[in-house]
Amino acid sequence: MSNELKVGLKATVTMPGSSANLGPGFDTLGLAVGIYDTVEVEVTESGLVVEIHGEGEDDLPRDSSHLVVKAIRSGLTAAGVTVPGLKVTCTNNIPQSRGLGSSAAAAASGVVAANALAGSPLDTDQIVQLASAFEGHPDNAAASILGNAVVSWTDIPVDGKSQPTYRAVGIDVHKDIKAIALVPDFHASTVAVRRVLPDHVTHLDARFNVSRVAVMTVALQHHPELLWEGTRDRLHQPYRADVLPVTAEWVNRLRNRGYAAYLSGAGPTVMLLSTEEVDPRILDQAREDGLRVLELDVAGPMRVEVTGL
Repeated sequence: MSNELKVGLKATVTMPGSSANLGPGFDTLGLAVGIYDTVEVEVTESGLVVEIHGEGEDDLPRDSSHLVVKAIRSGLTAAGVTVPGLKVTCTNNIPQSRGLGSSAAAAASGVVAANALAGSPLDTDQIVQLASAFEGHPDNAAASILGNAVVSWTDIPVDGKSQPTYRAVGIDVHKDIKAIALVPDFHASTVAVRRVLPDHVTHLDARFNVSRVAVMTVALQHHPELLWEGTRDRLHQPYRADVLPVTAEWVNRLRNRGYAAYLSGAGPTVMLLSTEEVDPRILDQAREDGLRVLELDVAGPMRVEVTGL
């Protein structure tokens, strides 16, 4: 028998965006970045009210099909509680469908809010599991939840019927590393961009990426001078260049100047990691080309506050 939460209980979640892959770590490496969505979830007497402000306010649904609402329901079920009604207010700053983890942040926010309203019965691993299930991979969601950088992985059951297990561990990021996102004014479909990837890769390319993922984990923590080498990739970015030509052009332009640039997630955002100031003339050129320039810190973990107890 589930317990019904009392009316007036409210959880406010502040969730950072994220950048996935970091070059070679396809569906594995993730980095939390300092751009935030805020989700307020209040228990009401009945019904469902969804308010959206900022990014996506003209496009996202305002009913039970909204991803945040779905994630709240999932979290409430896992926590063994029910609610008579909900008011959900989303204030979105993370660009939608640009490779900065907006969907993962939405899913994570909903699960975290539900858990907080229920008295936090779910541990971090369970929260990562529930949030990652909406994406099908844990790199973005885990980064937003845990903060800093993450190494994540998926255990797919051999029976082909059970749900995958999504796991992640956090790693600290060198204090001098900053991120700059160059955000184009068009969306990228994760499904469409994944469709161009080949079914098989060579052993040589696989070996190359394994080594660069190892380099990248060291670069992030202790040796940021290795960021350029650690962001090299042969498994996904070359195949996506044709469908993301603007992104590919800017990644190549920056890397040729010695900057550790890569395709953020499925794109189209270009992410640049550096400990040094980036030549402002390059950023001005990006703006002239219609790219939004976001200078971001590496973010800490999500934050949640509960009122009305």
